[in-house]
Amino acid sequence: MTHSALPASLTLVGAGKMGGALLSGWLAGGLDPKRTTIIDPQASPEIRALCAERGLTLNPAAPPVAEALVLAMKPQGLEGAAAGLAPLIGPRTLVVSILAGKTIANLRDRLPGAHAIVRAMPNLPASIGRGATGAVASPDVTPAQRAQGHALLASVGLVEWLDEEGLIDALTAVSGSGPAYVFLLAEVMAQAGVAAGLPPEMAARLARGTVSGAAALLDADPREAGALRQDVTSPGGTTAEALAVLMRSGGLPDLMREAVEAAKRRAGELAG
Repeated sequence: MTHSALPASLTLVGAGKMGGALLSGWLAGGLDPKRTTIIDPQASPEIRALCAERGLTLNPAAPPVAEALVLAMKPQGLEGAAAGLAPLIGPRTLVVSILAGKTIANLRDRLPGAHAIVRAMPNLPASIGRGATGAVASPDVTPAQRAQGHALLASVGLVEWLDEEGLIDALTAVSGSGPAYVFLLAEVMAQAGVAAGLPPEMAARLARGTVSGAAALLDADPREAGALRQDVTSPGGTTAEALAVLMRSGGLPDLMREAVEAAKRRAGELAG
């Protein structure tokens, strides 16, 4: 599928796991490889091969000013890279940042030429095209640029736009950190299966298959998660007995609220 809103030209700074996943999505969506530049001194052999095969420009001496500049290097690298990035930003360049903890104000301080900025927070499943990304646009972003930003981020999954940047810490706590919560669920389910007498490898396979299958069902069925939970829960049955334990005295719901609040608080502490 081609995203007509994709920018005519693009420079990607940082082609690691997330940057590389985004790049794959863009190329599949119709981004012109001949007008795509990759800046990554430590580019992997896979990225080097992709550039050679598709005709992308890798680490040119004088990178062009592109319609969109996507920042996907390590957040701590922004300070050192800022001087080199400044010449790549023209008056109409859209800057898309996936640098965790770097606010729009922080980006403006480091890159004074950047006006139209989209700050985004993708999560790990974006690496397989199943991400959940939150984004917020600076006031200078035009409707056309917002459409470009959306097309770029939607290439790796769901995109939700926030009305205010202050919500990005809450989003980080839910979707950014959220995959780890699900992996923990699979981990402890397997451990509980072993404690109940299952062989360890079988318990691990059953837990993994159950979590991934339930996630696929959640994706395929438009009903609320609570309705799906009720479908599995027969009154007085085994599932009801287990859920009574998980929800006892607040249980899992209270723990999850506390966990998300802790992650949100930490995201705020790390910003800057």
